[in-house]
Amino acid sequence: MALFGLFGKKKKETLDKGLEKTKTSWFDKLAKTVAGKSKVDDEVLDDLEEVLITSDVGVDTTLKIIERIEERVARDKYVSTKELNAILKEEIAALLEENNTGNNDDWDLPSSHKPYVILVVGVNGVGKTTTIGKLAYQFKNAGKKVYIGAADTFRAAAVEQLCIWGERVGVPVIKQKMGADPASVAFDTLSSAKANGADVVLIDTAGRLHNKVGLMNELKKIKDVMKKVLPEAPDEVLLVLDGSTGQNAFEQAKQFSSVTQITSLAVTKLDGTAKGGVVIGISDQLKVPVKYIGLGEGMEDLQLFNKFEFVDSLFGK
Repeated sequence: MALFGLFGKKKKETLDKGLEKTKTSWFDKLAKTVAGKSKVDDEVLDDLEEVLITSDVGVDTTLKIIERIEERVARDKYVSTKELNAILKEEIAALLEENNTGNNDDWDLPSSHKPYVILVVGVNGVGKTTTIGKLAYQFKNAGKKVYIGAADTFRAAAVEQLCIWGERVGVPVIKQKMGADPASVAFDTLSSAKANGADVVLIDTAGRLHNKVGLMNELKKIKDVMKKVLPEAPDEVLLVLDGSTGQNAFEQAKQFSSVTQITSLAVTKLDGTAKGGVVIGISDQLKVPVKYIGLGEGMEDLQLFNKFEFVDSLFGK
């Protein structure tokens, strides 16, 4: 059942459209897997394994799904190929449920304190700055007072882009000169946000993953400085990944997890790719919830990830 009451019909249509390439590729492969077969047997399961892996679900997650389906086939003795879609849908939904992914229904924030601070990380080119702009729009639209900190001081383009987003959305962007200390920008942003009663703060950071030690030290310094203003900051460390890169996104996620604790994920550019299966694998392997997905260029095309609607769109008619 589609949760239009919570999710909204327009958002669901955007999700359906955004996942169209993934769905078409997925079902074309599945159709070949079961062609001329009436029963789910070892050969069908081997082919299904290949379908999932080539759909960027990832090897480990694929093996987990296949194992669960094998258990059902063994238990039920006979499973027709017509039931395969429904079983696959159930098992993927169950995996997302176990990883606490997609439990957000609105743009509310914890009310225990404010501002709520989100530190945004990710390599250059994944849509990090754009995601921050869209998050600012969504939070402001939900009635929140938003501040942005331009702490990626190594790229003039990142600061300029954030300032443009700030103007478009109507939220203040705190910045310093090029090459300034990122931790200093974070300190200024939180100080200003706290003094002005902001509800949420979004801090951009540099994405230089090739220098992992430097990145680790920089993120630690930013966090330490934040705590001088707000002891609980950051409330969230959001990793932005480009879904169209498939398994490369998964590798980035693993590497970022090795330099700092990631608490949530945003997967962008899903509308232009057939690699939407990567959402399932990343969530399962990292045990980090996917919180947002990007489905287009528009400000409203960044959505809260809803696991039920995602699976429904992936397997919808």
